[in-house]
Amino acid sequence: MSVGSSYFPERGNEGYWAEHYELTLDYRVGANRLRASAVISAFATGSLDGFTLDLADALRVTRVTVDGVPARFTHRDDKLRVAPARPLQEGTLFVVEVGYGGSPRPLPSRWGGLGWEQLTDGVIVASQPTGAPSWFPCNDRPADKSTYRMSITTGSAYTVAANGRLTSSRRAASTTTWVYEQAEPMATYLATVQIGRYQVAEIPGPVPQHLLYPLRLASRARADFARQGQMIDLFTDLFGPYPFPSYTAVVVDDDLEIPVEAQGLSIFGRNHLNGRRGEERLVAHELAHQWFGNSLTVGCWRDIWLHEGFAAYAEWLWSESSGGESADTLATRWHRKLSTLPQDFLLSDPGPRRLFDDRVYKRGALTLHALRRTLGDEPFFTLLREWTTTYQHSTTTTPHFVNLATRHSPAPLTPLFTAWLHTERLPPLSGGMS
Repeated sequence: MSVGSSYFPERGNEGYWAEHYELTLDYRVGANRLRASAVISAFATGSLDGFTLDLADALRVTRVTVDGVPARFTHRDDKLRVAPARPLQEGTLFVVEVGYGGSPRPLPSRWGGLGWEQLTDGVIVASQPTGAPSWFPCNDRPADKSTYRMSITTGSAYTVAANGRLTSSRRAASTTTWVYEQAEPMATYLATVQIGRYQVAEIPGPVPQHLLYPLRLASRARADFARQGQMIDLFTDLFGPYPFPSYTAVVVDDDLEIPVEAQGLSIFGRNHLNGRRGEERLVAHELAHQWFGNSLTVGCWRDIWLHEGFAAYAEWLWSESSGGESADTLATRWHRKLSTLPQDFLLSDPGPRRLFDDRVYKRGALTLHALRRTLGDEPFFTLLREWTTTYQHSTTTTPHFVNLATRHSPAPLTPLFTAWLHTERLPPLSGGMS
């Protein structure tokens, strides 16, 4: 996929693939001041006299080296342009180090600010789809998945959560340094840092689960996430093994419009808790993204239904399994709602303005339900487990899924996928759902 074919042609960079990011962050919460360095190991896919990285203009670059040698650079229009002292040959590995700092702020988008954002007392990082450059230099396209090591130093009154395994936490005077290592490849938009005055609890279940929450929300948080371990049991049975070593849910002491997933971690607002599991479907939705979106990540944003449609369908599967409404009942209700909306929506290519349209979520879920009813439960869930195994920690496309699904059906699936994915008008609920 070329950068220019994406929904966000201004993001991403040609000529190399990033393989590893080592981020060292020193952050002062009250002042919103960041002093940082990023060491990026990359592979040149062509001969390079120069290359670019995505980095917000709000951050000031102080130095750049390539393979240890100072390099010339310019920084404007959210692009860091680097000219190494010597050209880079195709097929070589090289290391870029960028020193930078400033007062990070969210990058503007049609969905509001994206990326690093101050909370009332802390930080949330929610970058989907293009907010990663708000806090570190990167090749910001979902197909370029890399490993990470993050070292975050901040005031000792705060707890820090980030992607991957916490390898150390060292206190020195009034600050503490938290080090996380993300061994499984991760897209830039899924990289996150969460800073707040949090209590930490463990949730019982088949994998280690950490729950971070403000002290005053303790009872609500514990009640609303109480069945998350059972969700992992169900999704492991239906989708295959949980794809990461652990899972963390963070509840911030601010209202959020929607919860946000990151790799191995999800973030919820205080408004998503009521102590009676009133928004439990959101807990299921964000958890399901660990399979669909984080382990299996789309190479191009037009295929986002492979993230959101699958996570929305996981909500229905949890409801069905936990004594709530069946997937059939929910499918009927949502089909009725979608049929009243304008019939001008293409699930396989919704366009950047409709990337998070509710039809991506619900029509995506209906597509999967239609496929389930066509194949039958055993072949359908066998397909999902093969899907998550075949493309674990990799990038995916709609044709990948369609091609795999056809191997699980004795009858052609082209009419079903054409109707649900590639036709604007919503198909009848009976279509493909015998």
